[in-house]
Amino acid sequence: MCTTKMAEGSVEKDRQSSRKMDRSHENAPNEVDQNGEEIEPNFSDPEDYVDDVKDDELLGDILKQRPQKAIGSDSVIVVDNIPNVGQDRLPKLKNVIRRIFSKFGDISTEHYPDDNGVTKGFIFLEFSSPANAIEAAKQMNGYRLDKTHTFSVNLFSDIDKYTQIDDKWEPPKPQPYKDFGNLRFWLQEPDCNDQYSVIFDGGEKTAIFMNTSTEASVVEERKQWTETYVRWSPQGNYLSTFHHRGIALWGGPKFEQIKRFAHPGVQLIDFSPCERYLVTFSPLIDVRDDPQAIIIWDVQTGKKKRGFHCESAAHWPIFKWNHDGKYFAKQSQDTLSIYETPSFGLMEKKSMKITEIRDFGWSPADNILAYWVPEVNESPARVTLVEIPSRKELRAKTLYNVADCKIHWQKQGDYLGVKVDRYTNKNKKVSIWNFELFRIREKQIPVDQVELKETITAFAWEPTGSRFCCLHGEAPRISASFYKIHEKGKVELVKTLERKQANCIFWAPTGQFVVLAGLRSMNGTFEFIDAGDMTSMNQTEHFMATDLEWDPTGRYVITGVSWWSHKVDNAYWVWSFQGRLLQKCNRDRFCQLLWRPRPASLLTDKHLKDLKKNMKTYSKQFELKDRMSHSKASKELIEKRQQMLDEFNSFRQRLQEQYEEERQLRMELRDGVDTDCMYAGEEEEEEVIEFFVGEEIIEVNEFEGE
Repeated sequence: MCTTKMAEGSVEKDRQSSRKMDRSHENAPNEVDQNGEEIEPNFSDPEDYVDDVKDDELLGDILKQRPQKAIGSDSVIVVDNIPNVGQDRLPKLKNVIRRIFSKFGDISTEHYPDDNGVTKGFIFLEFSSPANAIEAAKQMNGYRLDKTHTFSVNLFSDIDKYTQIDDKWEPPKPQPYKDFGNLRFWLQEPDCNDQYSVIFDGGEKTAIFMNTSTEASVVEERKQWTETYVRWSPQGNYLSTFHHRGIALWGGPKFEQIKRFAHPGVQLIDFSPCERYLVTFSPLIDVRDDPQAIIIWDVQTGKKKRGFHCESAAHWPIFKWNHDGKYFAKQSQDTLSIYETPSFGLMEKKSMKITEIRDFGWSPADNILAYWVPEVNESPARVTLVEIPSRKELRAKTLYNVADCKIHWQKQGDYLGVKVDRYTNKNKKVSIWNFELFRIREKQIPVDQVELKETITAFAWEPTGSRFCCLHGEAPRISASFYKIHEKGKVELVKTLERKQANCIFWAPTGQFVVLAGLRSMNGTFEFIDAGDMTSMNQTEHFMATDLEWDPTGRYVITGVSWWSHKVDNAYWVWSFQGRLLQKCNRDRFCQLLWRPRPASLLTDKHLKDLKKNMKTYSKQFELKDRMSHSKASKELIEKRQQMLDEFNSFRQRLQEQYEEERQLRMELRDGVDTDCMYAGEEEEEEVIEFFVGEEIIEVNEFEGE
């Protein structure tokens, strides 16, 4: 208020000075009287003078600098639920508060009200910019300092808003519920046929198909449904489409739009395993005080939970989720940051300090995290298993002469395989490759080792068993070796298949069956193998194939040639798990195909064993149903073709009748000349055209007839 009065006084003095200058200018010609004496200037206004000059016109530039009532309050936040401490502990509390809130901007002023030397439980912080204060209030409201103190943060300028609240409370109006239908409707399909999405026509069209036994049926098809590509959520409830302004989620029987997430220029996404959260990445916008490169959203509410900066998205996903979505983690230089949901704050408010961490991975079934660090100075490389959230080290394995490591978890979390590339000489040339196999379920987590002296090009665990397969060697001498881990800890080499043209391994989701594929550079060669008895069921080819996808049940395989990679022969083929070709689906400029995932089965292990035991009983019913469906499909196909032929004949007959009815009108418009004939006034002549069909020479006996 003092500053305001001083400014107003300054303005008044300037106004008076200006008026005196005007009056002095009026009296300038009469500076001396008749006696030669100077006349003292008169700066007073006449009695009838009316001041019609407004302050804004006279001193507009100065008035703009007048302190306003709201200046300063927009940059101040009020933080409630601060610990009540005395003067001896106040410096430590201030350091903690500064460390927490300084990441949103520079703090210019801080005030800790006290009562008899003890803080009152709330403080005032003033930032250098209102934008910093707004972001701090938004991000830190609900921040948990410790077990008994959770911050409640508000802007100081909101005090007026809260003081003007009407005493009469009115209950909020309920929002109308919009029913999107059953999000898992496709699981109720009587024949258990799965769905898959297809992008074709160069990305202009997107369709959802039902994989029936004879011919795929269209469930939904739309033009320009997405601008780049699509992706299913982990349990198949949502279909996500990409747009310049953000991401859209679709679901239900009619694939209605369920939620939209505004993130301009979004390029990559990732779902949490529980489908509760969505992570989006955009390289277009990022602000130091307001991270926008990576955003985590709540799928159910559509609200932004937290933003993060991104230095590089070369290794996506940057955040890796644990099996149930309660934790997610990212690595940076010398640190591993683990966040917890739904608070999205650092677990225990601090990161794990891990010098030179290179890679990490969560167990697909437990809260166990594995990471590895290379050799640093005199310290060897290490692979470490850590339990979360206790951060207890479960097992560590020391490695020497390590060039690189790759972490591979088995889908059920029973085993961890670490592929290690080792040096054997001073030239730092890799010549030994081995696997460190951790048996997670056994006491003290024993580790087995398998060593190879050939380059390992691919590795894959059997999803539901203890077997794994690896490709090793260089073309054309690539071998596929199958191993099995026994309960007593012995690792057995089951079989090695030599001279295989393959660069990828694809296990069926249910295990036992595997496809060795030679994609892209290997021109699309495939071998279907039954790993149960190590027999090759079929060797086949889909020329120039770029993709291979197992369906969720392990009954079908789809191979495709994407238009994004090759501009010719774009199509996808459907195979049985035994390698028998079932369908050839030619789609113009076919781009992408993705099977719709299924949620985890509700059947227990006991139920599954009973089903496998009585499979012969069920198979008879299925075979009968399959024969009926094929005969029904054949009948429906014949009826459909006959209906199309009848419609065409009817259409042709209708046009012929219309043509004859308009003949007279055409002649009137053409001066009586019938131009439908070749020459006017002449009758149509019949022209006979002969084609040479063939020649047959018959020898005749000259004595025949004698």
